[in-house]
Amino acid sequence: MTLWNGSFPFYPGPSASFPFDTTQATIVSIFLSMLVTFIIILPGIRGRRRLLWFLRVLMGLFVGAVLLTVQFSRDWEHGWVAANTSYKSFSAAEVSADIGLHIGLAGLNVTLRGVPPRQLNETIDYNEHFAWGGDADYERSYGAGLRKGLPAPILYVAEKFRARSPCGVQQQYRSAGRYASIALWLAFCTWLISLLLFSMPILLHGAYLLLLTATLMLFSLLLFSTARNTPRCPIQLGTAALQTGYGAAFWLTLVTGECSTLCG
Repeated sequence: MTLWNGSFPFYPGPSASFPFDTTQATIVSIFLSMLVTFIIILPGIRGRRRLLWFLRVLMGLFVGAVLLTVQFSRDWEHGWVAANTSYKSFSAAEVSADIGLHIGLAGLNVTLRGVPPRQLNETIDYNEHFAWGGDADYERSYGAGLRKGLPAPILYVAEKFRARSPCGVQQQYRSAGRYASIALWLAFCTWLISLLLFSMPILLHGAYLLLLTATLMLFSLLLFSTARNTPRCPIQLGTAALQTGYGAAFWLTLVTGECSTLCG
């Protein structure tokens, strides 16, 4: 990689904007299709049982969709900050931008959006994913970002989560995400068994499995929250600091777990 006008180059092609999450869209589409199919056959169920079956199936499909969606979500923890910050490495040029951090169970996303989008003769609209779950290598993802010449704010935020960073937060998030993911997969298995028992119908044991599903969901929240109990590493961008809080996936899991407890 060579210098260009005193700074590192960027993508040879267009900037990478925030991608459409096809995984979550696929999950929602499948469960909606199952719900529509059940609604079509619902008139064949007689009397009061029709309403009971509809509520039972609706709740069951909702819990299953949430379990799979949050498993692959990158929004367990997030934060945004508006800042005037340097844009290129080894350059004094600054841009006004919104910087976002989205942490999931298996990695994180860093988003950079210019305000306005067009600055320094370039459209500033970037999103980069750095994975640490499974066989993913965070250092390799970070190194690839360096070779591509990512904007300085993205590299700065991503560097805070490197294993060799003085912040030392990657191991906490990696372990918390791994065990939370295991708890959610166990919850998905107990959810499947509860659906089977409800359909037989063996309501009492199905309710027990639904309660176990809710317990595992709430336990996954406890496991993930342990990562936030570590000393926070300051992420300073210009004069502003990037602060994070629990994201939509965390609160959706909490609400679904509590609803499953009540239904059980």
